[in-house]
Amino acid sequence: MKIAQVVCRFKPYKGGISNMAYDHALGLTKSGHKVTVFTPLYNKNDREFDRQDFQIKRLRPWARFGNGAFLPQLIGQLSDYDIIHLHYPFFGAAEIVWLLKRVKGKKIKLVITYHMDVVGALLMKPFFKFHTKFIMPQIIKAADKIIVTSLDYAQTSNIKDFLAKEPDKFIAIPPSVDLHRFFPSKKEKSILYKYNLNSQTDKILLFVGALDKAHYFKGIEFLINAFNVLDHSGCADCGYQIKLLIVGSGNLKNKYETQVKNAGLQDKIIFIGYVSDKDLPQYYNIADVVVLPSIDRSEAFGITLIEAMACAKPVVAADLPGVRSVFTNKQEGYVFAVKQEGDLANRINLLFKNMQLAEKIGQQARQKVETQYSHEYLLKKLEDVYINLG
Repeated sequence: MKIAQVVCRFKPYKGGISNMAYDHALGLTKSGHKVTVFTPLYNKNDREFDRQDFQIKRLRPWARFGNGAFLPQLIGQLSDYDIIHLHYPFFGAAEIVWLLKRVKGKKIKLVITYHMDVVGALLMKPFFKFHTKFIMPQIIKAADKIIVTSLDYAQTSNIKDFLAKEPDKFIAIPPSVDLHRFFPSKKEKSILYKYNLNSQTDKILLFVGALDKAHYFKGIEFLINAFNVLDHSGCADCGYQIKLLIVGSGNLKNKYETQVKNAGLQDKIIFIGYVSDKDLPQYYNIADVVVLPSIDRSEAFGITLIEAMACAKPVVAADLPGVRSVFTNKQEGYVFAVKQEGDLANRINLLFKNMQLAEKIGQQARQKVETQYSHEYLLKKLEDVYINLG
């Protein structure tokens, strides 16, 4: 099949939507399909990534706003595909895809992955609210099939009424994880040495995610503020101290570093910065616990959770729709009440003070991803969606 993936950001940019679109494109190509990714050209250096088995067309935006881009040239680019797969939200391009579908009708099969509701920071809230009320419903109605990362999220989201009215139009296909790349291994000594970490006395709490304005909802400010609660929960009496490693880069990194400096936590909170895809599994494997402290429903899943689980690490995540469905509470990790520092501290300290329990939960986490989140299993579900529309 000839498939177009339309996505607001793509590799080498790091983010959940980007990662999921990349996994789709690569997996479908390996399965014999002809895939083209359409994405904005934000940085000419991004083209250095484009030596792939599939084609990547980076289109120059007529206008840009955050991770949105106005791409009217899509009209002429997308008319010759069996499937158009739109990753929503993508402001400025989703509307063009909708218009093309209106013109072509049944000649085009439109699949939409609805990744998340868009809440936004203060300045963008009015625009997002307007778009959600008046424009987004038209885009959703035009789709032949709608993929959600979890029914839990969809049932509480801005598309819940569409789901209730046409449940057969929806299917849950979560992000997948490469079990051949993410798997349990020994702690990499060179990384421990580089950051002056002691595998015996330091308990490592890990966060992985983008640190840019588009990902304000990851909750880094909250996590830093909560760290003192973690650090003064009797750890010294147990003979260890907690170190927080923050993996990721973006235009908010300097702001977070200043926050850490002002709190006097430079020796305990370490900003790793950018980590390549190749090296990322090593960072999961030096961790004892992986945390996702997101603050609102802009977080709909959390790919870092399944990557951590694949490395047999227990996870602690905010009790948000979609996120809480990634794992079973008290089986593969723990959920905590959103923005509640004390609850977060209790969950993490419970694992740090009982490493036998942490190891057991980590092993259960690995078992879960093997059965529910492997590339092969979820790619087959996606292919079936396309074939059934053909």
